[in-house]
Amino acid sequence: MIDPTSRAPVLVTGGTGFLGRRLVERLLAAGRRVAVLGRTPAADLEARGVRFIRASLDDSAAVAAACAGVESVFHVAAKVGVWGRYDDFFRANVLGTRALLAGCAAHGVNRLVYTSTPSVVYNGRDLAGADESLPLTTECPSPYPLTKAIAEREVLAANSPRLRTVALRPHLIWGVGDPHLVPRVLERARAGRLRIIGEGRNRVDMVHVENAVDAHLLADVALAREDAAAAGRAYFITNGEPVILWDWINDLLRALGEPPVTKHLSLRAASAIGATCELLWRVLPVSAEPPMTRFIAAELAKEHWFNLAAARRDLGYVPRINMAEGTRQLIEALRPGSAGVPPV
Repeated sequence: MIDPTSRAPVLVTGGTGFLGRRLVERLLAAGRRVAVLGRTPAADLEARGVRFIRASLDDSAAVAAACAGVESVFHVAAKVGVWGRYDDFFRANVLGTRALLAGCAAHGVNRLVYTSTPSVVYNGRDLAGADESLPLTTECPSPYPLTKAIAEREVLAANSPRLRTVALRPHLIWGVGDPHLVPRVLERARAGRLRIIGEGRNRVDMVHVENAVDAHLLADVALAREDAAAAGRAYFITNGEPVILWDWINDLLRALGEPPVTKHLSLRAASAIGATCELLWRVLPVSAEPPMTRFIAAELAKEHWFNLAAARRDLGYVPRINMAEGTRQLIEALRPGSAGVPPV
């Protein structure tokens, strides 16, 4: 998936996060020289020869300077969340990406693989078999999709013969070591705060972290080809196996000895609660995310599964770890006594 003879350095922003670290480890295993830009150094990666550049995305000068001497950039870092000040998301996700694009142009970087998100096409409706023809969102009750959409648009607009760019949209990245998605579900379920939103029959795509890494490596290779059919384009990346979301969550809970979620909340009620929470969180001095927002309500109740035809055609992407195997690995890691048990 990557040229094993290449010794050209690569830069990974967010290289200590869940996806970013797996990507760095795979690059190192392939013999690539890697630099990582992030806020918190990782001693184990530095011991393996990774050059760590300590900076946040809102440090435009440092972000641009990090591009010096590298051939490819994987821009994985972002400010992620469903709630917060729009300006904070804009600084990290938009201004940080602009600084990276400026650095690529100034230092002659050849390829940029941008980690986007399917929520850039959020429209409040079911997305069943959606493809890349959907327009980018301009109206969303969460600042994360809005700012990621702006950044994706600018990354793809920057595509040129000198700097080839591509945007990947991995959906709900999961797997052993996931610090966000599954631990949050388990925490809420154990606290009795998880509710099935809507009828509970909505199908949702997910992507195993190793498949997401595969897609990033394949995208870099695709940009290096003479025809570079992927250049200037965006791609949905999933396991290609939509699951009934609440069935998958309950099967996981049962396998871990936890009671399944049975209580329901209508989408209308959840949206009303979300709107109230948003109003209160704007006026109260609260730093934590609200327990419900209009965006969360829609995401938990609506269908979100995508057409992989473009990624298969242009990137040669084929999901390598299927849902059954990934879930088996996850359950094994999360069982009591395993080192993979997340803190709750």
